Amino acid sequence: MKFDTPATTNPIDAMKVVGQPRDRLDGPLKVTGGARYAYEQHDVAANQAYGYVLGAGIAKGTIRQLDIEAARNAPGVLAVVTAREAGKLEKGKRNTARLLAGPEIQHYHQAIAVVVAETFEQARAAASLIRVDYAEEPGTFDLEAARSKASEPEGNDPSLKDSRIGDFPGAFASAPVKLDETYTTPDESHAMMEPHATVAAWEGEKLTVWTSNQMVAWTVVDMAKTLGIPKENIRVVSPFIGGGFGGKLFLRADVLLAALGARAARRPVKLALQRPLIMNNTTHRPATIQRVRIGATRDGKITAIGHESWSGDQKGGGPELAVSQTRLLYAGANRMTAMRLAAMDLPEGNAMRAPGEAPGLMVLEMAMDEMAEKLGMDPIAFRLLNDTQVDPEKPKRPFSMRRLDECFKVGAERFGWSRRSPRPGQNRDGKWLVGLGVAAAFRNNLVMKSGARVRLGSDGILTVETDMTDIGTGSYTIIGQTAAEMLGVELDKVVVKLGDSSFPASAGSGGQWGGNSSTAGVYAACVKLREAIAQKLGINSSEAVFAGGEVRSGNRSIPLSKAVEPAPLIGEDTIEYGDLDETHQQSTFGAHFVEVAVDAATAETRIRRMLAVCSAGRILNPKTARSQVIGAMTMGAGAALMEELAVDTRRGFFVNHDLAGYEVPVHADIPHQEVVFLEETDPMSSPMKAKGVGELGICGVGAAVANAIYNATGIRVRDYPVTLDKMLDRMPDAA
Repeated sequence: MKFDTPATTNPIDAMKVVGQPRDRLDGPLKVTGGARYAYEQHDVAANQAYGYVLGAGIAKGTIRQLDIEAARNAPGVLAVVTAREAGKLEKGKRNTARLLAGPEIQHYHQAIAVVVAETFEQARAAASLIRVDYAEEPGTFDLEAARSKASEPEGNDPSLKDSRIGDFPGAFASAPVKLDETYTTPDESHAMMEPHATVAAWEGEKLTVWTSNQMVAWTVVDMAKTLGIPKENIRVVSPFIGGGFGGKLFLRADVLLAALGARAARRPVKLALQRPLIMNNTTHRPATIQRVRIGATRDGKITAIGHESWSGDQKGGGPELAVSQTRLLYAGANRMTAMRLAAMDLPEGNAMRAPGEAPGLMVLEMAMDEMAEKLGMDPIAFRLLNDTQVDPEKPKRPFSMRRLDECFKVGAERFGWSRRSPRPGQNRDGKWLVGLGVAAAFRNNLVMKSGARVRLGSDGILTVETDMTDIGTGSYTIIGQTAAEMLGVELDKVVVKLGDSSFPASAGSGGQWGGNSSTAGVYAACVKLREAIAQKLGINSSEAVFAGGEVRSGNRSIPLSKAVEPAPLIGEDTIEYGDLDETHQQSTFGAHFVEVAVDAATAETRIRRMLAVCSAGRILNPKTARSQVIGAMTMGAGAALMEELAVDTRRGFFVNHDLAGYEVPVHADIPHQEVVFLEETDPMSSPMKAKGVGELGICGVGAAVANAIYNATGIRVRDYPVTLDKMLDRMPDAA
């Protein structure tokens, strides 16, 4: 199905099932242990052995000698695989560094061997017997030091190129009120609960992997390329994922090494990456240095806005797209954005929840608050004054829907923004200094080609099959709701099967495109099934009404179960999008409000209240969508106050590479969170008239927290995270 015109009336608009706060279909499995994650696939292949991955002990250099004899002869060992034993391996399309190193080492903890043994303990013990002689080379591990050598990212992607509209230098120089500040954000880890894990089994030349991966179709393609085998010989199964946040978008070492180990041992192999390898071996959100310049008239109109960002990655990698939201969020005739990429020898930097906008808005929205203060304006009033309904870089391209102003107005009323003191450090509650902060939320609405297959059996059960994944987001539920709405049945009559490459390829889970795109693919398949049912019954599909488990046309009413006798009927289709992104800008918007309390003596910060107001098209399930937003708000709080991968700039690795040293928020850190969804539909987005929301919830939260801290204390910290050591000697009560 091609989707290149606005959807008009369709069965989804009835919203008897879609749009309702239904419980998660996978909920009972999750709470009873019935949902089997990758490492728990005990019975999918008999006689499973265990793999253990050894990571490189240097960040850059070569392996002079790799002695595996002691490991090979250790008790229980079935195989030891290094680059030598593996033979020729290609690099997948989406991998920056090789997943199995040798002899060159590209980053710390890059996999150099996998040991397969009868038990996990035997594999781990044997791996400790491997002796490696390295020739270590100096590397580049400090972004500030590498900044001067950074260059414009390579490639033809317009999003990577500098943008220049009007005369930014001249307009900024002549602006009566100016801001010119530099900010930093640190390296961050996805820190998902479930590790990267895989069970791999060969049957002749065919490989099946049960793994934890967000994008099943991508993994099939990259695995086939890496191993040099036909993609038809690879099956990827990933029905339940215990968190990903972008860290499981791509083929990683666990999948490849489990497959190589299983081939060498001639046994199915189960393997999970240790937490230090997850943080150093897989991907992370790269650090940034960002400079923002804003020029405005004395009444607050922005005349010049410039945003530059520096980030680093492995050679051949890409930048953190931290300036992307600045190209679209606020009006201003004279504009400049630029990104520079430094070649570094740290582990690969790549997508983490809201890549680009999350760190970009941490900076831009702090700068907007600072500029509002220079102007003597309320921060919300300043933002609303510079709102726009068209793409500021392409004024002839309007937004398909943009209600940022309403997000701020609804949020301000609900949060009690009028009680905020414009002067910082004025509100106390005993020993606590109390402040309010606000920030805009912005994330583009991405859509992806997505397919599904829907089968109606004579028992009246509707079965949906698509390789879409559920990373804790509620995919099972909204896909089930879509099918139930389209065929006019109750949700308990729908069976949803996900995460298997033998099913039609979907959008996958990432970029907040998954929910809208995958349900649109199910919509398309259901349209095909409705047509097949109508054709079998000899009625006009455009006149058929599917409701109450029946098909109705004129005075005829036929139960669905009778309509498909004696054999099931199948509908299969794929949703594809036209040129809407060229004619209209599609984005999601929101406003975050935060209240913090800062201990006047110790600078300890506690978040007291959080509110998110979101404008994101039709909300397919308010209950699961709310969970997505409050989870994103929690990640935003972590980014603001505690999350930072500490880099050893001498040896090139993340020192705090476990969940003891890498701090993330816990329940005690997060108060009650309120989420408001504006009622809306965007017919230009998809037949579902929905948009993504899972990443919008993190965008802007960090700045709202930092702005609230400033309002409480008068201390502006421009280097995230905002930890107490950066504030203590500047506190009002400091001696």
